[in-house]
Amino acid sequence: MKSKIKTFDVVNILFMLILIPIMLYPIWHVVMASFSESSLLTGHTGLILKPQGFSVDSYRLMAKNPMIFKGYLNTIFIVVVGVTLNIAFTALGAYCLSRKDLYWQKHIMMLMVFTMYFSGGLIPRYLMITQSYHLTNSYWSLILPGLISTYNLIIMRTSFAALPDSLEESAKLDGAGAIRILVSIVIPLSMPVIAVMILYYAVGHWNAWFDASIYIKEREKFPLQLILREILIINDTNSMTQGSGDASDQMAIGETVKYAVIVVSTLPILCVYPFLQKYFQKGVMIGAVKG
Repeated sequence: MKSKIKTFDVVNILFMLILIPIMLYPIWHVVMASFSESSLLTGHTGLILKPQGFSVDSYRLMAKNPMIFKGYLNTIFIVVVGVTLNIAFTALGAYCLSRKDLYWQKHIMMLMVFTMYFSGGLIPRYLMITQSYHLTNSYWSLILPGLISTYNLIIMRTSFAALPDSLEESAKLDGAGAIRILVSIVIPLSMPVIAVMILYYAVGHWNAWFDASIYIKEREKFPLQLILREILIINDTNSMTQGSGDASDQMAIGETVKYAVIVVSTLPILCVYPFLQKYFQKGVMIGAVKG
């Protein structure tokens, strides 16, 4: 039995060692390309293991686009406000549903799970947000419709339900109400799960672009990912490459600018993730103990 376990461990480690460079290389490629000279980059074929002539012109030209900084501010606002409300309302819902004395608890959970598999569709959602709630061209159209994720709610509810009942009973004897118990006892003891929920919601808000493309009309309110989409897909790099030579030079420089924009837009999540990684596995496992 021990020999089989050792064999599995060796195979697993070797597989992971092969998988690590495969997963890390795309990030390395983008970073190295962003620091390359445009003329050398366009003529290079194959893997990029180092910058093709070190240059920071792509970042300097990217800074000329005022919409990138504006998109950053818009996205940060959406992420901060959105995640704060997401965690607050998800915690409230999870705490209520985790109480054993809640009437019709199973029926409520069945109705909530139903929404994970069936929805009204894009057109009813669009009509509801634009005509019923009048949230067109508002940041709230990107925050309120997805205020609570049913999947995240179930994970948090399971974590809350796993806490000992004696903690709540002793708090009630001391005169604590439901909100006080949630804020002072339940949430502090569930920080690994809360950290995972923050990561899930933050990444979702940071990467979101589709809803913004539908509901946000003013370009000044565009989030960063919508600006990034314009640069990468619509190939809108003219404002950053004007005066950089002829058309072929501008096209080559535009490619390095695209890489620089990808690095800048991805960097915040890459910086935040390591600090939440230690909670990630623990939080998900705690939330998966019970059904």
